Amino acid sequence: MSFTSKSGNFPKIAIIGAGAGGCFSAIQIFDALGGDCSIQIFEKTKEPLSKLRISGGGRCNVTHNLFDPEALSLKYPRGNKELKYAFQSFQPKDTIEWFRQKGIRLKVEEDGRMFPESDSSETIINCFLAELQKRKIPIHFSKSLVGLSKEENNFKVLWEGGDSSHFDRVVFATGSNRKIWSLLEILGHKIVTPVPSLFTLGISDSDIINLSGITVQNVQIKILPKGKPQYGPILITHWGFSGPAALKLSAFEARLFSELEYKANIAINWLGDKSTSEVEGFFLQTKENSPNTKLSSWNFNLPNRLWEWILQDQHLSGQKRLSELSNHQIRNLALKVTASEFLMTSKSIFKEEFVTAGGVSRKDVNFNKMESKVIPGIFFTGEVIDVDGITGGFNFQNAWTTATLAAQGLKTSLNHLTI
Repeated sequence: MSFTSKSGNFPKIAIIGAGAGGCFSAIQIFDALGGDCSIQIFEKTKEPLSKLRISGGGRCNVTHNLFDPEALSLKYPRGNKELKYAFQSFQPKDTIEWFRQKGIRLKVEEDGRMFPESDSSETIINCFLAELQKRKIPIHFSKSLVGLSKEENNFKVLWEGGDSSHFDRVVFATGSNRKIWSLLEILGHKIVTPVPSLFTLGISDSDIINLSGITVQNVQIKILPKGKPQYGPILITHWGFSGPAALKLSAFEARLFSELEYKANIAINWLGDKSTSEVEGFFLQTKENSPNTKLSSWNFNLPNRLWEWILQDQHLSGQKRLSELSNHQIRNLALKVTASEFLMTSKSIFKEEFVTAGGVSRKDVNFNKMESKVIPGIFFTGEVIDVDGITGGFNFQNAWTTATLAAQGLKTSLNHLTI
């Protein structure tokens, strides 16, 4: 099957954005159409794949070794329902196999993140650039889109400086780009107001920051009074909290944090899902059965410095015996262990990550083919849509998956051009 436009030429496809989603979608579209197309990528900056280059500290966290579509979809605070079905078409197993066929093997780390065996993002970048070159797909740099209009049979694209081009289909892979969102809004798309996601929590008025560098393996953290709790390891830093649990909280509560202007009361249960009454009961039982037990002996496998901090906060010595504690002191100690409260007063971008919650409304997108419901012929991939994941390779997997679906959707939309 070959594709031709009404002019008798191969259909012309514009990819806006030379990031991960843009480059991958160009390759997938070319292959889906069997090469019967003219694809061009347009990038507003002077280099491609810049975010991919710095991902994972320059190692590139390509994906995550979570292969169940439903479990995988739960890693996305926004878009989980839509991606649950999308992952049935293209998921991490497919990502691993795609790169394997290109001669790149991915390795799994203890936390499930996957990186190229070379531990270098240049491996992934060079792969994409080589695949684009093999297909003769050009990238045009310093090309900023300022206007788009639907004409009878195609789209007129207006570039900064006054130049214009015509394309049969346009794919937006522009990530978090307010100018592009404004343009799409003018065209009739609803834009969900963007707010930051994936940030660390700045804490004030607490000497917990003196424990900088300590990691606690499984805590529960939530916004008071009724925020949704998140679980996982947390890292105490010299400014507050980071690590998977804090980052998950920042992602799942991105809009609430924004509404609170990043000033919120945070509660941490250092024992994960152990309740205050359970811990209190444990202390009381131990006090009855082993009254001479010293507090220093019962740190619940928490780091020693953290346990000492908890005891000091309660004005207790580790040498104090349980028999010397009143029931009121035991109750307060249990509360401190399971419900330590902190005042968050600021946020900070997590390392090189920059993820936004918001973008083109999911209601305006047909997720079976990533095509606009507002203007057929426009396609989306990656974070330009109101979809985002937690840290761990999930945002790149969203790019690979939606790019692949966009390729298949674009192929279907061109069927009427087939001769």
